[in-house]
Amino acid sequence: MSRTLVIVPCGKAKIWDGAPNAGPTPARETYTGAPFKVNREYAERFGDEWVVLSAKYGFLKPTDLVDGPYNVTFKTASTRPIAIDTLRRQIRERGLDKFDEVIALGGKDYRLVLEAAFATGPRRPQFPFAGQKLGEALGAAKRAVAAGKPH
Repeated sequence: MSRTLVIVPCGKAKIWDGAPNAGPTPARETYTGAPFKVNREYAERFGDEWVVLSAKYGFLKPTDLVDGPYNVTFKTASTRPIAIDTLRRQIRERGLDKFDEVIALGGKDYRLVLEAAFATGPRRPQFPFAGQKLGEALGAAKRAVAAGKPH
């Protein structure tokens, strides 16, 4: 039986934006923006498992706790995003290289990071909405969920 991992990008909007005293929060509830919610729905529909790729923490399971607010992005090196070598270690340690299929969502910055992180392993992520603008990609993800077909 084929097993699928879906990787969802984190988002700038976080629970602490509206609830500063929320405290540590599971990753699945940490990110509150519309893009994350659409991508999470896709991941929950099509993934046997799914993880969040955080520019600060790396790969987070939906139940992993995020301590508090942060603003780290792969787009800006000065925010000190997680290193590719650390992501490669997490892939091995968390068994993310053991899936038959890896589907990754998100824009070009996430795609470049994920391609580099998975480059030394047995699997390469598929990017079903690559090359689409954010709104187009989110629309495609919504249609995929509605149709019950991942791509």
